[in-house]
Amino acid sequence: MPPKKRNSGTPQKKELKGNMKSGSPDSSDNAVLSPERHKDKEPEFVSLSEELQATNPICDHAWRIWEREIRSMDKANMPYSNRQQWGACLFIAGMELDGLSLTFTQFLKVVGLSVKQFISLVRKMDVNVDTISPKVNTALKRLENKYDVTLALYQRFVKTCEKISAEPDKAKRTELWESSWTMFLLAKGTFLQMEDDLVIAFQLLLCVLEFFTKRFTPSLLLSPYKSAVSSATLSPPTRTSRRNQGKAKTRPPEMDMQLLETLCKESDCSVDEVKNVYQMTFCAFLESVGLSGLQGLPPLETLSKQYEELYHKNKDFDARLFLVDDETLSPSITEVSKLEMTPRKNLSGDDVAIPVPQTPIRAAMNSIKQLRVDLISASDQPSSNLLVYYKNCTVDPSEEIRKRVEELGQVFIERFAQAVGQHCEGLGRKRFNLGAQLYYKVMESMLKSEEKRLSVQNFSKLLNNAAFHTSLLACALEVVMATYVGNSLKNGGFGRSSGASDSVETDLCFPWILDVFQLPAFDFYKVIESFIKAEPTLKHDMMKHLEQCEHVIMESLAWKAGSPLFDLLRQSREEGPGEQAEPPATLNQPLNHSHTAADLYLSPERPSRQPPATESEPPAPGTKALRSNSLSLFYKKLYRMAYLRLKTLFSHLLTSHPELEPIIWTLLQHTLQNEYELMRDRHLDQLIMSAMYAICKVKNVDLRFKTIVTAYKEMPNTNQETFKHVLIREGQYDSIIVFYNLVFMQKLKTNILQYSSPRPPPLSPIPRIPCSPYKNSPLRVPGSNNVYVSPLKSSRVSPVVMTPRSRILISIGESFGSADKFQKINEMVSSTDWSLKRGLDGGSAPKPLKRLRFDMDGQDEADGSKSSGESTLIQKLAEMSSTRTRMQEQKLKEESVKEHPEP
Repeated sequence: MPPKKRNSGTPQKKELKGNMKSGSPDSSDNAVLSPERHKDKEPEFVSLSEELQATNPICDHAWRIWEREIRSMDKANMPYSNRQQWGACLFIAGMELDGLSLTFTQFLKVVGLSVKQFISLVRKMDVNVDTISPKVNTALKRLENKYDVTLALYQRFVKTCEKISAEPDKAKRTELWESSWTMFLLAKGTFLQMEDDLVIAFQLLLCVLEFFTKRFTPSLLLSPYKSAVSSATLSPPTRTSRRNQGKAKTRPPEMDMQLLETLCKESDCSVDEVKNVYQMTFCAFLESVGLSGLQGLPPLETLSKQYEELYHKNKDFDARLFLVDDETLSPSITEVSKLEMTPRKNLSGDDVAIPVPQTPIRAAMNSIKQLRVDLISASDQPSSNLLVYYKNCTVDPSEEIRKRVEELGQVFIERFAQAVGQHCEGLGRKRFNLGAQLYYKVMESMLKSEEKRLSVQNFSKLLNNAAFHTSLLACALEVVMATYVGNSLKNGGFGRSSGASDSVETDLCFPWILDVFQLPAFDFYKVIESFIKAEPTLKHDMMKHLEQCEHVIMESLAWKAGSPLFDLLRQSREEGPGEQAEPPATLNQPLNHSHTAADLYLSPERPSRQPPATESEPPAPGTKALRSNSLSLFYKKLYRMAYLRLKTLFSHLLTSHPELEPIIWTLLQHTLQNEYELMRDRHLDQLIMSAMYAICKVKNVDLRFKTIVTAYKEMPNTNQETFKHVLIREGQYDSIIVFYNLVFMQKLKTNILQYSSPRPPPLSPIPRIPCSPYKNSPLRVPGSNNVYVSPLKSSRVSPVVMTPRSRILISIGESFGSADKFQKINEMVSSTDWSLKRGLDGGSAPKPLKRLRFDMDGQDEADGSKSSGESTLIQKLAEMSSTRTRMQEQKLKEESVKEHPEP
C-alpha cells in the first residue's frame, strides 16, 4: 500500500455541504428539513435525516419504509445498528424521489459503513421483495460494478508503480502516486461513458502511467522501465505552476513507444489497442484539460479540483480515497479472499494443472490474449477456400457478403463509440475486425462440415441467406465482446420492455449486439449450436456464455412482439389441431443435436401472406407442408429448459408435495403449446410461477406468492423485474400477482379447475433431459413415469361471470396496494368488461401499482388485517353460501310440513 498522504484535495468530513437537489423545486416541502413536522418519528432518526440533508418527503418516505418493513425484521439476520438501517432507508427514499443531496461517500461517512457493507445492508432489507425498487437496484448495481472495477484498477496501479520507481522520498512518492491516480480518475470519468469497462479503463491507465513514468527521476527508475524510457524523454521531474501553466508551449504529447510497449508487455496487453487509446482518447483528454503541451508534471491542485467537480456531479464514491486506505472503500473479507483460479502447468515438468491466483485484470488480459492467439492465422477477409465455395454457388454471394459486412461494420463501430466514448471508434473497429476474422473462420468450418456430410459443394441457398450471415457475424462479435466485457448478460437477460431506458446505451452485454444489428433473437438462436460445434477453440466459459444467451432467447427475447416465432406458431396452428410446434409425445425422446445451421435457416416453412424469410420454396398444391425444423428444435429445447426451471423452483418449495410436480408441469406445457400468446412480451418464469400458484390453489396447498418469489430470487440468473414488472395488456405493467389474477387465471381457469375434479386430465410426459451439447457432463434429473397423452383442449367459451368455484383460484390476501384499489381489482376479476379495468384510478389508462406488498408478520390483507381474517371477497362468498344453506333448510322444512301435516 502507498504511504499515507499529506493534506490534499480529498474530501474531509467538513465537506458535508452537499448540493441541495429537490424532486420538485417549487415545493416548500422539498426545502430544508423541518424537525417540528416530524415529531411522530424517533428523534435520532430525525437528527440523522438532518445530517444527511434529507427533505421532508424523503424523511416521511424513509420512515414509512422503516415502520412497515424493517423495524420488525429478525435482528439476528441484521447485524447493523438502527442508525445504519435508518441511513439505508433514507438512501432508498432519496433515490426513489431523486432528492439525494450528498455524494455516496459523504453518505457512507455519516452512517459509518463501507461501500460493500452498505450494499449488503440494503439487499438484506429487501425482505418484502419490493423494498428495493428496480430504480434503486439498478443504481446499486452500477455503484457496485464501478467500485469493483476501480478497486481492481487501483490494486494493479499500486503494483505497477512499485515496479516502476524506487523514489526514497516518501513525500515525493506520495505526491507522484496521487497525481497519477487522480489524472487517471479524471480521464476515465470524463472520456469513458462506460466507467465499469475494466479492459478499456486499464488501457487508459497504462497511458497515464506512460505519461508520468517518462517524467520520473531517471536514476530512480527500475528495470525494465529504465532502459525502456527513451533518452530523449529522460529529464528530472519538474512541477509546472499554475501561473506558468498557460505560458507553457502547447504541442501534441509525444508517446514513448518503447516505454508503452514495455508497460503493455508486463501486463499482457495489446500494444495496438493501447496505442489507439493513447492517440484517440488520452491525447484528447490532455487537450481538454490544458495539459497537451506540458513538459513537466501537472499541478496536483488543478487535477484534484477538476476531479472534485466531477465527483460531486456524479454523486458517487470518491476514488481518491483508495490512496489513503479509507474505510469507506475497504473491500469485504470475502472480496479480498476471492481470487479467480486458472490451470497452470507444474514447473517440475509433470502435466498437472495447478490453480494459480489471478486478479480480474490478469484474467481479462489472458482471455483476450487467448482469443488473439486462436485467430492469429485468420483474416478479416474471405480465405481462398471460402472464395471457392462462393464460386461454386448457383448465385455468387461474394458481393452481397462483402457489402453486408461493410455496412454492419459501420453500424457496429458507430454504436460502440456511442456506448463507450466519443473517441473510441478505433477500438470499435479493432473489435469488429476480430469478429470478422472469427466470422469467416467459422463459416469456412461450417461449410467444410456440410460438404463432408452431404457430399455437395454448392451451398447457394445458405450463402445467399441474409439472416444466416447476420446471425453468424453477430455470434462472432458476441464472443469477442464477451471476452472483453466479461461473460455477463444485461439485467439477467430480461429488462423492461416498456421502457424508460437511458438515452445512450452504455451496456455492451448481450443482447446489445442484437439491437445493433436489428436482428430477431429467434434468428440468432438458430446459429448458436452450429457455431459452437464449428469452433473447437472456444473455451468452456465462452460455450457456457453462448448457452446462457440461448436460454435468455428462449425465456423472453424470442417472445417479443414482432418476433418471427409468432408467425411460425400461427402457421402451425393454421394447419389444424393435429399440427403442433412439437407434439408432447416426443418429450421423453432423446434430443437430437445433429441439426446444422443449414437445417434451421433453410427449414421448410408454411406459406403465409408475408414474404418467406428463407429461400425454401412453398409446397406444391395438394401436398402437405413439412414441419419447421427451427420451430421444432426451439420447442424441444424450450420444454426441457422450462421443466428444469420448474423442477428447481419446486425443489425449494414443495418437496412435501411431490405429487404436484407433474400436474404443474402439465399445466405449464399446455400453456406453452396452446396458449403461447401469454408469452408475448413476457417471461417464461412468469408462467412457471403462475402455474405453480394456480395448482397449489386448486389443490388447497398453502403457498403464497411471497414465498414463491422469495425462492425465485435465490435462483441463478434471475432479475426482480421479472416479478415486479409484468405486462398486463396494451402497455400496462404491474406485479406478478396482478398478472395472475387478471390474465393468467382468466385465460386458464377452465383448465386449472379440471385438476380439482374427480377425473382430472391426463399428465404430460416428463421431458427427457439430454446431455448438453455445450459441455461433456449430462444434466441428471430423477426419472418420472412417461405417459403419452393428447394435449388439453382449451375452452373457446369465455365465461361471462366468475363462479364461486373459479373464484378460489384468485390470489386473495396478498396485498399490493390500498384497500380501495384491492376492491377495484376484485371488480375487475369479476367482470370481463375491460372498461372496468381501465377505471382503476378513475382515468382512461390505469397507472401501474407502485407497491408489491406481501404478507408480513401475519398481515396478508390489503387493508392490513390479519391473515386469519377473511377478505371482503371471501366474506361475501361465505355469506352467499350461508344464505343459500338457510334457504335450502327452509325449503326442506316446508316440504316436510306439506308431506306430514299436523293433526
